[in-house]
Amino acid sequence: MACPPAAHPSPPRQPTVKVILAAADVSRVVDRIAHQILEKTQGAADTVLLGIPTRGAPLARRLAARISTFEDVDVPVGVLDITLYRDDLRRHATRAIGPTELPPGGIDGKRVVLVDDVLFSGRTVRAALDALNDIGRPASVQLAVLVDRGHRQLPIRADYVGKNIPTSLAENVKVTLAETDGADEVKLVGGVPA
Repeated sequence: MACPPAAHPSPPRQPTVKVILAAADVSRVVDRIAHQILEKTQGAADTVLLGIPTRGAPLARRLAARISTFEDVDVPVGVLDITLYRDDLRRHATRAIGPTELPPGGIDGKRVVLVDDVLFSGRTVRAALDALNDIGRPASVQLAVLVDRGHRQLPIRADYVGKNIPTSLAENVKVTLAETDGADEVKLVGGVPA
């Protein structure tokens, strides 16, 4: 009786990757959000942009630069570190605490626009709201995100969205920016195909 041939192991399957936004698309999305901020805030009067690290900080600086180009308005920009306010600190390895940098005029009485790259569960934004509460009292808070991928776990909604990308929980949205990663791109990385 002949033995069946030995099975050769299949190579591991790679997750699917789809480019959602190329560099030119990211630039157009930032321009659109800057225009929306100008429109919704009556010319960005008394507005401060606070970027949430890592990629929200350069996005906030880009938005401020585009607003300045469009309307010759200098919008103060800062960085809001949320590390100590995260609700997953016990489950993940220790994280380095980054600086919180407020603009010289502070945030009290101002309209603060929090800026982040991806809105997912809403937990990062909740942490940002807690951090913001500890450093000042803004008149109002808005949220600008490059990508909203859905699957909210908290009742949080963005005021300015660059791109809505419906996703499954098996997929990830990967944002790269020139300032942090060397190139601008948004990719949808799927689960391993069947």
